[in-house]
Amino acid sequence: MKSRTTILSLTLVAAVFAIFATGSANALTIKRMTLQNGAVLLVSPQHLLPMVTVDIAFDAGARRDPKGKAGLASLTASCLTLGTKTLTPEEFNRKVDFMGSSVSVDAGRDYAVAGFTSLKKYEDQSLELLAQALTEPRLADKDILRKRGEQVAGIKSSLEDPGYVASVTFAKKLFDDGPYGNPIDGTVESVGKLTPADVRAFYQQHYKMGDAVIAVAGDVNPEEIKAKLDKAFAALKGTVPAQAEPEAPKVAPGIHLNLVNRNVAQANVIMGFGGIARSNPDFYRLQVMNYVLGGGGFASRLMQSVRTKAGLAYSIYSGFDAGKFPGPFGVVLQTKNKSANQAIHLVLQQLGEIREKPISDKELAAAKKFLIGSFPLKFDRLSSIASFMLQVELNKLGLNYADEYPKLIDAITTQQTLEVAKKYLHPDAIVLVVVANQREAAIKPADFEKQ
Repeated sequence: MKSRTTILSLTLVAAVFAIFATGSANALTIKRMTLQNGAVLLVSPQHLLPMVTVDIAFDAGARRDPKGKAGLASLTASCLTLGTKTLTPEEFNRKVDFMGSSVSVDAGRDYAVAGFTSLKKYEDQSLELLAQALTEPRLADKDILRKRGEQVAGIKSSLEDPGYVASVTFAKKLFDDGPYGNPIDGTVESVGKLTPADVRAFYQQHYKMGDAVIAVAGDVNPEEIKAKLDKAFAALKGTVPAQAEPEAPKVAPGIHLNLVNRNVAQANVIMGFGGIARSNPDFYRLQVMNYVLGGGGFASRLMQSVRTKAGLAYSIYSGFDAGKFPGPFGVVLQTKNKSANQAIHLVLQQLGEIREKPISDKELAAAKKFLIGSFPLKFDRLSSIASFMLQVELNKLGLNYADEYPKLIDAITTQQTLEVAKKYLHPDAIVLVVVANQREAAIKPADFEKQ
């Protein structure tokens, strides 16, 4: 028997597709307003289910970590729900659990997102708890130190995963000490040095409503929810100073090989270079091109070449991780230690070939069909709708983005995908990280000198 949650989720998915089937122009209604404290509010009424989701994006992501204090944004976010000035952590959690709501604050790479999801009848109580967590957090020394210990333990556990080690090494080699150079949770060393005073200072400096974005999806009236939010967050004012945009990462010509020795059966490989920011106008052309290269699952060239034909990998994919600042482009794969060299050469070959001639009309049509056809899945639940609205506002995509996206993708030509492949793919200047049993893999810099 399916759970109640599963049934509700399926019901919402079906409703979303029914809406899109009636015409994309009415796919997602969004009302944009501004709170008295300056926060931008986006509301999408969804009355199918008696539920409400509220998400608030603060300029408090990991890119704001001070030098030498990687992981501070993550630690601060996780501490904000550890009670309030009037509630202990246990009392706070009991109230949340009683309602069956979720109240959370999590820091990502670019932003921290605080929010709740609740039944409509508990909307006011859930909002009150979120507001208390954000305006009057407890931030007691003992709670922060306990959470710090948990974060360090989590990092140590992650370091047992060769894929995590590969990704951390790749980011550090590509971005060095830039905003994207450290893992979101920080390192064992950096987090171990963080103090309760650091957490309280980060909170005071970065949790400002003046430049926050609030997204509300669910069984709500836009004007009513605005009034509630104005009251709940009246005390949280101010803005966060702008952050200087770093230089886009540049890789010098050549294959920059970074070998990490681990006693593992499979080599974990990440290879790539600097990519783009989300604001880059070539974003959509790169989506189509990368779908053909390595983002299209079994339809992609990398999957066909490395897995289907050569039988060297179970999974392989590529992608541009576009953020507020230019992020990375990477190809990620796992293969047997002894076949790592061969798999890497096949990837480099595919990176070169897609820069040499346009993709086929068949490949273009398949990419467009998938990207346009899967777009409605961004609205398959209230949390997805709220997240979508945050991205629309943060990236200045426009309230008609749900209508415009299919048009932007459909207008792309094979020649345009060739142009962006030549411009943004750099197989001759690449960072290559291999976490493997290096004795078995036997990878040497000389293996890639004549690519």
